[in-house]
Amino acid sequence: MIELLIVIAIIAILAAILFPVFSRAREQSRKTVCLSNLHQIGLAFASYVQDYDSSYPNNGDPYLWVGARFRWPLMSYLAAGQKEATDGSFNKTGGTPSILLCPSDSISAATFDGTSYGYSTCFYHTPAVVASLTIANLIPAVANPGAGAVCVTQIESALNNPATKALVGEYYNSHSFAGSTPIGYWGTLTASLGPGPDRWTGGRNYVFADCHAKFTFAGSMTPSAYDCPDMQLTPGGIGGSDLR
Repeated sequence: MIELLIVIAIIAILAAILFPVFSRAREQSRKTVCLSNLHQIGLAFASYVQDYDSSYPNNGDPYLWVGARFRWPLMSYLAAGQKEATDGSFNKTGGTPSILLCPSDSISAATFDGTSYGYSTCFYHTPAVVASLTIANLIPAVANPGAGAVCVTQIESALNNPATKALVGEYYNSHSFAGSTPIGYWGTLTASLGPGPDRWTGGRNYVFADCHAKFTFAGSMTPSAYDCPDMQLTPGGIGGSDLR
């Protein structure tokens, strides 16, 4: 009996040591898949830009940054399995796994039409307009785009820092976050539609304008006018940098 108890105790100790290791390994694998997704999305953008005279996608929609909207101009450039359903919605069944959904993102799987990523407003607004936008102007539910109501196509030559200008990034801190909720850019929005208190915690994956994808901690991002690590409101717009 004593020997059996010793064996059980050893197994319990090993389990306590190994389970966190397995969990971290699984999350690292998911993070890698997410980075691969973003790299493919970046290549789709690059192909689009090449076909449209160095211009970034712009269909006049002030909320084009939302994943459920920016994907449509790119549909013909995305990998197999990214299909439109017969009712016009995004078809998440069949084909290859969606490159628009991070495997660690449990929130967007049920919301945002199954899309984990957002497109930077800097690529279809002038730097002056980006500088005048508020967080409220970016939220479709508020339906008040302000100066962002007028979209202006931006071109590749306007990039000053292609290796540090984020093109597409995750909504949430899916791979590293404080507490139990993977908060996004703005955290839990306050009544004044300002950034949340935990905005500088955690990190997320991005693909930059030069098409390289990278996991980036919030603390290394360039602060917006709202003291927020938000690529949507990057100082300098398309000519700015999202890394300090």
